[in-house]
Amino acid sequence: MARKTYKKEIMGETWYLTDYPRIQFDNSPVGQLKRQIWEASTEEIDKILEEYGIPAESELGKVGCYIQNTPRHIVIEKRRKNDVVLIPIGTTENHGVHSPSGLDTFMVTQICEAVRRYTAKQDREVALAMPPINYGGHPYHHLAMPGTYMVSEEVVRETLIYVMLGLWDDGYRKFILVNNHGHKWMLESAVHEFFKRYQLPAIVSELEWHRAVREFWIPIDEPDSFTTHFVHADEAETAVANLLFPDMVDMNVCVDAQPKSLALRGHYDTSVDSLGSPHTWSEGEGHNVIERFATPEGVVGYPSRGDAFKAKRPIAAICKYITLMINDMLENFPAGTAPVEGFTLRPWSDLEGCFKEPLSEGWVSVHELPKRGIFD
Repeated sequence: MARKTYKKEIMGETWYLTDYPRIQFDNSPVGQLKRQIWEASTEEIDKILEEYGIPAESELGKVGCYIQNTPRHIVIEKRRKNDVVLIPIGTTENHGVHSPSGLDTFMVTQICEAVRRYTAKQDREVALAMPPINYGGHPYHHLAMPGTYMVSEEVVRETLIYVMLGLWDDGYRKFILVNNHGHKWMLESAVHEFFKRYQLPAIVSELEWHRAVREFWIPIDEPDSFTTHFVHADEAETAVANLLFPDMVDMNVCVDAQPKSLALRGHYDTSVDSLGSPHTWSEGEGHNVIERFATPEGVVGYPSRGDAFKAKRPIAAICKYITLMINDMLENFPAGTAPVEGFTLRPWSDLEGCFKEPLSEGWVSVHELPKRGIFD
């Protein structure tokens, strides 16, 4: 099976349209990557997943996979080739009786682990940081839901700021916060506060991985497509869990449930913004009955339809996309470098020592730098 796109020139720009109005691709490297995944046959998708070693057992406890479980001298050797760090961010949250409450964490770590395996084959293995957020911040509508453990926004933000500061002090200059949970605004706040507070040269991206490949969650008339839009603990999330860690899922007890909402249909989008609505789901509260009363089952939709094969294309797409982002970062700024001139108010005299190998002669820790700006 292969899907089709149709080339079209619009106002001097090249676009690739599909039979589905919500799905189109531009002519950028990112758009072309997505187009290739879109048009790929099921056999080609399986081959991509095989290249990334998917499926695989969790590598959280496997030696050499994360910064924290690798001998220090090997960490340093890897960092000199690739100073990009993937920071997987999950949560502990009720995803129905059929799924583990650590679903978000295992989902994002296994995606990042797959990218690590692939980049290792390129001889510039990306670094993985242990998940700094295992108990995430949450939107109001998850309040009082057993199995969902809430952490304050301040704790989430400050944890990430200091994790990034520690990584920077260790010689890493590029961070991708790969998020798998609904606390996006907290992570964005952490990114901006990190730069305002410390003014350190770095490239930092907060990546909502589901949104990054939103085209592949949209229901279409194809055998491997989802039948419903992505929301929470639903067909989509259950499919990904069944692909990446099926032993943690018990479909024998799976139940479906539908949310209750006010008559504001069309105003608020899905979890991956697949409808093009005026508001993202997180831009308001009060228009939906909270989870405890509306869907005490912990699911929204039809997790019973969550077959693993439906998740293959979006997982292939996100692995390829993160790889592209890593390669583009390193092509523009090789390991050990970062944009400086025009990107920070700090003079080079402040920063020069920080760019030396940690603990080498003349190296300066961030803790020795003078404070700058409004935080002085």
